[in-house]
Amino acid sequence: MEFVEIIKERYSCRSYDGRPVEEEKLSMILEAGRLAPTAKNLQEQRIYVVESPEGLAKVDKVTRCRYNAGMVLIVAFDKNNVFTYPGGKRDSGVEDASIVTTHMMLAAKSVGVDSTWLNLIDPDEVKAEFNLPENEEVLCLLNLGYPDDKAEPSQNHFTRKALEETVKRI
Repeated sequence: MEFVEIIKERYSCRSYDGRPVEEEKLSMILEAGRLAPTAKNLQEQRIYVVESPEGLAKVDKVTRCRYNAGMVLIVAFDKNNVFTYPGGKRDSGVEDASIVTTHMMLAAKSVGVDSTWLNLIDPDEVKAEFNLPENEEVLCLLNLGYPDDKAEPSQNHFTRKALEETVKRI
């Protein structure tokens, strides 16, 4: 699939058939995340693959939005290994983990795997439920899997502002 087509075809799938993602496809998805750019190439992302019934039950405890996905990635970053921007008001953790997540979502679509970025979570609750290290911050959960017969993009997926509303030349 051509890159622009991948972008156009990808949507937040909210109805999965429960099948797990094959190891070959998962490896490619994870590799896409590994290759994503990060500030100063610090690669502070930490990806946890949740696929066991016990792990998926924990996901169901922290969000109602797994939608029967056969696999969920926990995307986190090491707070002790981020680039702090000049002025000291921001660091690269959230944006780097976001870039990694976006790469994985688009890679997933390129191999026929659907995804949903979940931010209807309490990051601290996810961290506690999965006993993640203190120095890590959870950004999101990423559902991965195959759509069931009822899956379709939400209505607002097709609503896009014109470029003139979001891009300004100065």
